[in-house]
Amino acid sequence: MKRSKKTLILGIGNLLQKDDGIGVHVVQYIQKNNINLPENVELLDGGTAGYNLIPYMVDFDKLIIVDALKVQDKPGSIYRFDGKHLIAKSPNVSLHEMGIAEVLRVLQIQGSNPDVEVIGIVPEDINSLDVTPSPLVAESIPKVVNLILDSVTAC
Repeated sequence: MKRSKKTLILGIGNLLQKDDGIGVHVVQYIQKNNINLPENVELLDGGTAGYNLIPYMVDFDKLIIVDALKVQDKPGSIYRFDGKHLIAKSPNVSLHEMGIAEVLRVLQIQGSNPDVEVIGIVPEDINSLDVTPSPLVAESIPKVVNLILDSVTAC
């Protein structure tokens, strides 16, 4: 029997800066709505912890990272890509000031090499002090959750 990949859904962002906290809002949505996840899947509100996240990430076979993705597109647009693009540090992609890319590099150096899937949501406003995401960004949350569910049930 094939062992299911131990998976971490990691929501990143600053809840106090409106859409910047979208990754955390996705994790909270899953928790508040009691969405059933497979036993091999865990949730983590990573906030803005950066390097402090490393001890929480090392034991997983797969990471699903959800964060605001600063690209020129309509707010609420969803991007899904392999985390290798972050580690390559593409200049066209900015995921939370690339802090998570450095965290992934440290994981590699330490010998931990999980599969990494990134789900980025285009923010509308990351500068206002507000704990509520913009309407277009908030509308993307259930769609992102469905992408996550598709991914974790395929493991």
